[in-house]
Amino acid sequence: MIRVLLVDDERLVCAHLRTVLSAAEDLEVVGEAYDGAEAIEAVVRFRPDVVLMDLRMPDVDGITATARITALPAPPVVVALTTFDVDDYVLRALRAGAVGFLLKSTAPEDLVALVRVAAGGTTVLSPEATRHLVEVVGDRERARERVAALTAREREVLAGLGAGRSNQQIARQLHLSEATVKGYVSRLLLELGCDNRTQAGLLAREAGLRG
Repeated sequence: MIRVLLVDDERLVCAHLRTVLSAAEDLEVVGEAYDGAEAIEAVVRFRPDVVLMDLRMPDVDGITATARITALPAPPVVVALTTFDVDDYVLRALRAGAVGFLLKSTAPEDLVALVRVAAGGTTVLSPEATRHLVEVVGDRERARERVAALTAREREVLAGLGAGRSNQQIARQLHLSEATVKGYVSRLLLELGCDNRTQAGLLAREAGLRG
């Protein structure tokens, strides 16, 4: 079972998400929190695998909560959940450690599927959200310049990140060991100045890399 914690200051939103996710046999909603402070306490209490985190909340917001949760030992995966396509809050949430973000308008079947993907450690970005995010974070020419010095193999691994693949999937595609891919990913994050896989994946898409 994939254990999910819902965080939103609107209880009706939590109720809707609970209804959608509980319909899946492999998902269990273990708790709800209605602000960032409650979210941090709930993570410690319920030990979820995935946290769906609203960003705009009173008192402790979702960005602060995300940073604190991802700093915990063995933290859960945090996915930002927002009614906005892309804004500064979303970008800050990604920098704080969120593995991606979903719109609250995401179709129920897509939401369930993407929660499963997130639980597996893969970047979660709906296609519509990705298009908007790429428009916000920069231009394609600058992205191409950043990846120009990479080796052919590094570009292949980066393209895999851009396609949202896990290390295991990239390893299988490129006929490498998972440990080798993990090493490549670590070096890529360092070389490209990216804080996490999500940022590297976005850079790959912006540069036009296809995996």
